Amino acid sequence: MKKLILSLIALLVTSSAYANGISGTVQFKGTAPAPEPLSMSADPTCAAAHSEPVYSQSVIVNDNGTLRNVFVYVKEGLEGKTFETPKESIEFDQKGCMYTPHVVGAQVGQKIQIMNSDNTLHNVHSLAEKSKQFNLGMPIQGMKLFKQFDSPEIMVKMKCDVHPWMSAYIGVLPHPYFSVTDNQGNFSIESIPAGDYVIEAWHETYGTQTQSVSVAEGEQIKVSFEFGV
Repeated sequence: MKKLILSLIALLVTSSAYANGISGTVQFKGTAPAPEPLSMSADPTCAAAHSEPVYSQSVIVNDNGTLRNVFVYVKEGLEGKTFETPKESIEFDQKGCMYTPHVVGAQVGQKIQIMNSDNTLHNVHSLAEKSKQFNLGMPIQGMKLFKQFDSPEIMVKMKCDVHPWMSAYIGVLPHPYFSVTDNQGNFSIESIPAGDYVIEAWHETYGTQTQSVSVAEGEQIKVSFEFGV
C-alpha cells in the first residue's frame, strides 16, 4: 500500500511538472525610446506622492532588452469551449495617481475590484466598445467598487478624466489563457489543453503580432515575439 501511495504521489508531481503550457519572452529591437516624463503639478497630492520623476508606461524597455506590458493571449483555438468564471476578483488600483497594473487581463463576467489608494479625487472611465461603459467618481481614499465586462474585447482602455496622464488597458476574454510580460519580458500561459492555437501579442504602441503553435499533451511550448521601432 505504501508503495502504491508513493507511486501515485510521484505521478501527480510528474503530471504537474509537465502540464501543458505556453511561455516565452517579448524582445525589443532597436534603440529604446527615451522615457517620457509625466507632469503631475496640476494636482499637488499626486506630485507629493512621488520623490522621483514619474514616466509614461506606454513603452517600457527592460534592462535586458525586453518589452514590458505586452498582453499575450490565445486568440484562436478555443472556439466552442466554455470556461468557468473565476470567483476571485482582479485588483485594479489608483495609486500615486497611476493605474496599477497598467495592463491586466480578466475573464468575461469576472469581478474587477477598482480601488482608490490616493487622498484625491479620481474618476475611473471605461471606454469599452463591446460592454457597457462606465464613468464613476471615486473621491474617498480607500474607496472600492466592483465592475465587470460582459463581452470579450482586446483591449478596453481605462482613463481618469481628472488626471489626463492616467491610462491603462484591460484585456477581456472568455477563457483564462492570457498573460502580461513582466520586468524581464517574460509571459506564461499555464495548463492549456492540448491543441492548435493562434497566439497574439498586443502592445499599446507597437500593435499586434501572431504566431501559430501546436501544444501536445504534457508539452511546454516556448514562443518569442519581437517588437521595435
